[in-house]
Amino acid sequence: MTPAPEEPSVVQSDRLAFSDLDETLIDCKSMFDFLDFYLGDRYGASGVRRAARVRAELVALVAAGTPREQANRAYYRVWAGEREESVRAAGWEWFAQRSRSAGFYIAATREALTRHRAAGDPVVLVSGSFPALVEPVARDIGAAHVVCSRPEVRRGVFTGELVGEPVIGEEKRRAVRALLRAYPHVDPADCYGYGDHVSDLPMLTEVGHPVVVGDPDLVDRVPGARLLPVGRPLPPDALTADGLTAGQPVARELTAGALAAGAAAR
Repeated sequence: MTPAPEEPSVVQSDRLAFSDLDETLIDCKSMFDFLDFYLGDRYGASGVRRAARVRAELVALVAAGTPREQANRAYYRVWAGEREESVRAAGWEWFAQRSRSAGFYIAATREALTRHRAAGDPVVLVSGSFPALVEPVARDIGAAHVVCSRPEVRRGVFTGELVGEPVIGEEKRRAVRALLRAYPHVDPADCYGYGDHVSDLPMLTEVGHPVVVGDPDLVDRVPGARLLPVGRPLPPDALTADGLTAGQPVARELTAGALAAGAAAR
């Protein structure tokens, strides 16, 4: 786990806010998007073709039933031989370019995490992506911690393997539990989690306030979950003044109006 720089706050909290990255906080699949960006910039037309081929192969793997954890490892093998320093620098450039787009962040999730920070809640990004992509986002939003997949590096070069497990599925549950051990005064029942995919379920079921971003079908699979619709900013009447539903039962929906608007936008 890598702490991301965060401005000191005089507000303290007894809860954490965990969030997935891709299609929860940012409106893209960062690993694929960066692969296109890096290979195209570094290797030109041949890099573009290679990125497209890798993407097609990985999509086919998942479609054939390959566990996402294995597909995640297959992705990182593509980086074998690339210099960590070059990839990290390209990650910051990727973020600088992509984040200039108004649609880079999912507005409702970013607003929710901003309100968590204002309330003093440490924000934790939990992702199967890797530091070159997650850390720029973490710095931008003021996340306190990053928990993500870690490519193995030897003599400054990626080997194509991972250090430990990819942070997907059950590994997200273990990551949440491990970080909570560093905050012994925090009750998991008071914590929040944000995710958009079935692979986020282990993380969401570890906290008392799970929030599903954009997928109403997933809400039914998470006891006590709320739905955060995408495509519009966080409704002002959905949360209390400090940005949380503190002291209130966890509702299945943020507001009836928000859900109706979200459904209309899809």
